[in-house]
Amino acid sequence: MSTKGTHSYQEIMSQPEVLESALGEFYENIGHIDRLWQSQTFEQVIFTGCGSTYHLAKTAAALSQSLTGTPASFYPGSELALFPEITYPKNKSMLLVALSRSGETTETLEAIPVFRAVTGGKVLAITCDSHSPLVELADFSLAVDAAQEKSIAQTRSFASMLLLSQALAGYLGGVDLDLLSAVPTSVGRVLGEYEDLAKALGTNREIERIFFLGSGYLYGLACEAMLKMKEMSLSYSEAYQTLDFRHGPMSMVNQHTLVVGLLSESALAHEADVMKDMRALGAQIWSLSEKPYAGLDEIGDLTLLETGLPEWARTGIYLPALQLFAYYRSISKGLDPDKPNNLDAVVHLSTMSKK
Repeated sequence: MSTKGTHSYQEIMSQPEVLESALGEFYENIGHIDRLWQSQTFEQVIFTGCGSTYHLAKTAAALSQSLTGTPASFYPGSELALFPEITYPKNKSMLLVALSRSGETTETLEAIPVFRAVTGGKVLAITCDSHSPLVELADFSLAVDAAQEKSIAQTRSFASMLLLSQALAGYLGGVDLDLLSAVPTSVGRVLGEYEDLAKALGTNREIERIFFLGSGYLYGLACEAMLKMKEMSLSYSEAYQTLDFRHGPMSMVNQHTLVVGLLSESALAHEADVMKDMRALGAQIWSLSEKPYAGLDEIGDLTLLETGLPEWARTGIYLPALQLFAYYRSISKGLDPDKPNNLDAVVHLSTMSKK
């Protein structure tokens, strides 16, 4: 019996339990979060990461700005380290939120001293290793060690750091944080109810190119789903903001295309129209939506989240079925999703200084 993908599958399916650990980590550290946030008036929050955690930064920044009202931006760690003159606003009090599964990624680590030298700001780390160099460098950290992984591609680690980011934004924004207690159960339901669909689509060899669409909070997750598909299955995949897909990229759509829509509630009518347009061009359609919408179930596959949660709280529930999709496509191609081609778990560089 093949052991390919054993770790990836277990790590995807273990998310409900690990997400409970992430929430526990957050609640244990609320006092520290209060002290950090109140230590000064932050006029700007910057989120940074690399690879998957850069995509996480896109969603985390959107959540933070929406819920707290404090402007937020996102950059890869390399941009912050190498291009401070164009990445840091002038004369603003800033907080850097550094995201890293391992806490060892060179670009993220080297961004921190540059950030401090330029801004004098504080650093909050969100990671899956409480004993990492990133934790040592940060002023404070949130670390969910239970989310560590043996596979190279991030799955439960991404979901756990996303939940910590949601909790951080929600707490600082003064919204009802208890809503997040429903996330682990909802993730478990999606994994149980939609694994067969993810497997059917993942093993469909008629699909040659895959586009993931998402807007608002969901754009970063569309990017992460795209990256999982590339890493695990070496498949042609791209990610776009939903309505922007019409502006050029849809030229690639044909009968061998799958368009996956992560549909929001606030723009559902517009986003559903995009999915219908792509079906008319011949694409296969997979829509993920909180609730039904006229015609979506008639043009393709439909995953209903049905969480009853507001948009900010249900963000991560879109991910599990998409991770399983990438896993099953990898297995169907005879690949090992635990060990993506050309990749290591951590990118270590000798130096990031300008030459």
